[in-house]
Amino acid sequence: MSYLALYRKYRPSAFDEVKGQDHIVTTLKNQLRTGRVGHAYLFCGTRGTGKTSVAKIFAKAVNCESPVDGSPCGQCKICKSIEDGSFMNVIEIDAASNNGVDSVRQIVDEIKYSPSEGKYRVYIIDEVHMLSTGAFNALLKTLEEPPSYVIFILATTEVHKIPITILSRCQRYDFRRISVETIARHLGEILKSEGIGFEDKALQYVARVADGSMRDAESLLDQCIAFYLGQDLTYDKVLEILGGLDNETYAGLLRYIVKGEVAGALGVFDEAMTEGKDPARFVTEFTTYIRNVLIAKTTPGPERVLEYSAEQIELLKNEAQYYSVDTIIRYIKILSELSGKLRFATQKKVLTEVAIIKLCVPETESSNEALVQRIAKLEEKLAQILQGAVIEVRSPDTAPAEANEQDEEEETVIPVLDEEMKKIGEAWNRIIDVKKGPIFNTELKGVIPTAGPDGKLVLNFCEKESPDGSEDILHSESSGKAFIERLCEGVRESVKNILNLNVEVTYRIEKEKKFKSLKKVDISDLVAAGVPINTGNN
Repeated sequence: MSYLALYRKYRPSAFDEVKGQDHIVTTLKNQLRTGRVGHAYLFCGTRGTGKTSVAKIFAKAVNCESPVDGSPCGQCKICKSIEDGSFMNVIEIDAASNNGVDSVRQIVDEIKYSPSEGKYRVYIIDEVHMLSTGAFNALLKTLEEPPSYVIFILATTEVHKIPITILSRCQRYDFRRISVETIARHLGEILKSEGIGFEDKALQYVARVADGSMRDAESLLDQCIAFYLGQDLTYDKVLEILGGLDNETYAGLLRYIVKGEVAGALGVFDEAMTEGKDPARFVTEFTTYIRNVLIAKTTPGPERVLEYSAEQIELLKNEAQYYSVDTIIRYIKILSELSGKLRFATQKKVLTEVAIIKLCVPETESSNEALVQRIAKLEEKLAQILQGAVIEVRSPDTAPAEANEQDEEEETVIPVLDEEMKKIGEAWNRIIDVKKGPIFNTELKGVIPTAGPDGKLVLNFCEKESPDGSEDILHSESSGKAFIERLCEGVRESVKNILNLNVEVTYRIEKEKKFKSLKKVDISDLVAAGVPINTGNN
């Protein structure tokens, strides 16, 4: 026997098996149970939400010899014949290929004859919006007053194309997009039936890519299973097959953009293209990620809007606090315009690169949003000057003070380590791999650890200017101290988890010259800085 695709194998055959359309299933079951069956129904909604499946179940229910609470029994002769497609009085018509007047006239001629078996002759017309104007007109009178034994079920994904005269003669049912949670749960049931192991995170990603369509989700799952036949389905495997990127990649890209680092942002995009990602899909997913960041920033309860786990929502909240609403909205507008252009573009990669540069450099635009962002940068620079920066005016023949500093002998750092600090130094690369988001990991990689007095571990940060005046999370007056303290707490927890050592973690913000001196020592070695500990108030 030939292989049966998952979306066909697990197609619902009873009302109780239909997922995510409870409002429609309940209404139809009540009609069937009380005998209030209409003569014309219009099922509309996006692809893969169950329109045709519900139509077939309804056709079985009205003809079933022993219905149970408004649902077909599934065991009688009629139910089985409808299921295998041999029942003569349930007729499925594809309006995309039978859209002319002659096809409708054939239906009109057929309905003169009562069904040879069963109670009703049911016509299921799929993609009904494809019928021509003449075909709609030919169907109009029959649809309004069909024989008592005829039921029409019209299905469409584009209800706006159907004439109002047809709409007014039908009971309309709108099929909703199926939630990510519902799709993921159903996919999990399928994999359990197939005896395949899986990660919940992998199914969540497949469900999000399906965009509310159960059929699309089942098809994507089928594709992933086929590629890794006989293996468990993991998140990384799904990303590889479906050509997606995880949120950490998009978080890193957004960070490069906010800091105005064009090279870094283009590097992320180029790496994605090298791996075979589609530019249009890359832009769509990045736009979705920024949208999620915006919701996390502006909504008190983002979990009610975002279909993500509690852990992922917490990461989005942490990211969102570092970006202004105006900036995020500007990014979304640029990317939305780009998505529209990519549909017809021949140079998709070039267009996307230009858009990324525009995101990084607001000076290239004259829009209101770009001007607001440029003013914000200027205000940030001015605030830094007013909060203590000293402006020194020199005559042309006065040598700068920095020249004297460069002539000074560089400070030599001599390692003086105890046993605990040696263990921390040897495990440093594992310690800084703190799973608290890409910003944590990025900043920790630039830290130089030193051994301070009283057994303290000191994290040394380099005092630097923000690139192009953009906000730097580490050195921002408003959030820098709180963020560094969170970094210290993350390191303390990591040392406890990995080495089972309780160590107090503090920090220093060093001048660039001192920091470079520390950096000469290998990252795996802790060094005794030989200087008093400063708790960040320098």
